[in-house]
Amino acid sequence: MKFGIFITPQHPMSDSPVQRFREVLEQVRLAREAGFDTLASGHHYLSAPYQSLQNIPLLARLASESGDMRLCISILLLALLNPVQVAEEVATLDILSEGRVIFGVGLGYRQVEYQAFNVRVKDGPARLVESLELIKRLWTEEQVTHEGSFFNLKEATCTVRPVQRPHPPIWMAADADAAVARAGRLGYPWLANPHAALPTIARQMDLYKRALAEAGHGLPEERPLMLEMYVAPTREEALQIARPFLASKYRAYADWGQDRVLPGKESFRVPFEELARDRFLLGSPQDVVQQVQQRIRALDCNHFIFRIGWPGMEHRHILQAIDLVGEKVIPQFRKRADGSEEG
Repeated sequence: MKFGIFITPQHPMSDSPVQRFREVLEQVRLAREAGFDTLASGHHYLSAPYQSLQNIPLLARLASESGDMRLCISILLLALLNPVQVAEEVATLDILSEGRVIFGVGLGYRQVEYQAFNVRVKDGPARLVESLELIKRLWTEEQVTHEGSFFNLKEATCTVRPVQRPHPPIWMAADADAAVARAGRLGYPWLANPHAALPTIARQMDLYKRALAEAGHGLPEERPLMLEMYVAPTREEALQIARPFLASKYRAYADWGQDRVLPGKESFRVPFEELARDRFLLGSPQDVVQQVQQRIRALDCNHFIFRIGWPGMEHRHILQAIDLVGEKVIPQFRKRADGSEEG
């Protein structure tokens, strides 16, 4: 069982980005000491009402602070980008971290981002697939000639190769049913999102496993899941601290249209109690342990990535939660059946 921490690159426009970055450095150092396995960060452009640091340079800077934690690009909006640029930048990050990168990719969903990159939303899935296959070829072949629907190369040689062979692990994020099925057909680990409620994720996990089987793929070794999580000595304290920042973040998601790409009729414009139900992990350490165990049983996931802080949250509250996860939550999953500690 693996545990990661999602370091938010987003902060209110009124905050000092330098000060917030200094806080991120301290959070990463504490997460390393607390026993987290993975460090993740997300990706957006034109992210009003927040400022948002870009995740590849951010993870490159954090590589030296993170010990042996893996660095998860979670996710890169690959459908918007040029595959040659991505291939060389991700390979560079893998070199700087000496082979610790997880390459997380996805479509994105915001019209403002697609428009800014002059990409049609309807072309997103095909661009994603073509770009990903081209990136893998650039990493593994001496010369690449490609004439595709969106990208063309002639006898191109990528001189920057990842440390990991044949390439870093690739995780595919997906919200909509069609995207979940695509991840299964292609055989990639599905990075399940933190936005949908547990019943939706459970149904989509069945869809994903069917798509894997129909395409002749086995179940991937790593089965990651992102979750919004805040832990405090009591459930009441956890709710009191996390609620205003989670509520604000999900209002922004609603404005961005995040809930419109989820299946069914899920909406983020509901009272907080309804929004949090079966979606957020909030409570005491024992509450969080039970909620993680529930998802292990329901989803068969084995790599949990917790987003512990949200835009505007006080640094001290994020540190308190990281410390408590390391002391009271992670150890509960690091014991063997005979009671000895896991190596």
